[in-house]
Amino acid sequence: MSLQPDDVTSPSWLGKPIDVRPMFGAELASLLDVLRGLRRDEWSRAAVPGWTVHDLAAHILGDYHGRLGWSTESHRRTKAAGETLEAFIHRVNQEWIELHADHSPAELIEALELAGTQVARQFQGTDLGAMGLGVSWAGADPAPKWLDTAREFTEYWTHRQQIRHATGQHTDLGPDALSAVLDTFMRALPHTLRHTPAPAGTQLQVVVDEPAVGTWAVTATGDRWSLAEAPSGRPAATVRLDSETAWRLCTRGIDPGTALARARISGEREIAEAACQIVSIVY
Repeated sequence: MSLQPDDVTSPSWLGKPIDVRPMFGAELASLLDVLRGLRRDEWSRAAVPGWTVHDLAAHILGDYHGRLGWSTESHRRTKAAGETLEAFIHRVNQEWIELHADHSPAELIEALELAGTQVARQFQGTDLGAMGLGVSWAGADPAPKWLDTAREFTEYWTHRQQIRHATGQHTDLGPDALSAVLDTFMRALPHTLRHTPAPAGTQLQVVVDEPAVGTWAVTATGDRWSLAEAPSGRPAATVRLDSETAWRLCTRGIDPGTALARARISGEREIAEAACQIVSIVY
């Protein structure tokens, strides 16, 4: 198997398109419900390393503004010479949070509702078949808009769970949204396995249990791993995960070693372990 850089001229290797366009409105409503129910002291709790709940809410607002093309005089999204994509994104995110550090929870909620409603409306009109922004963790740049749109949905969903966890709430395991999130995250599998050589036709199967039941088969082809190949025969390796472990692994809420300890693996362990290195966020 000759492992070449991902070719985006034909994105079929990313698998069947996902349509999350109708889901943005409900996701926004769920976020606003969580934020409106918080006590004032809960806004200062740590949500992710280095960021409080307040910071994370401001970050979501920044994501909305980025999608809408809004900006402020003091916040320029310009990549510095020699700056990596990851460093640029992390710097811009931090600058935005600092810019909104003095906003009250009520002000953030109002701004999130305004911008989030417009974002949901904007995504509703997206042409999923066109090409859009790159999705680095899937190795697609540019990426089809269906993946770019789904990626954006997973970010909003993930941040809402992080706020829930920070404030003593469990993951919202509503199966519709969770299934769409995991389906999107698994589009990172071909890119994850790009340095894992295997004979053409070798298949890895990832199975996620309830409440978000799903099975993904990724196949080694002549020059890459692909989600487009129809499964045939017995996979060389199978990784079975519960839903909570799966989404937290993909977002680095847990490390691969923890996921492997929880997983049920059969077949070639080397391929299975490589698959558990999956990352479906900018990391």
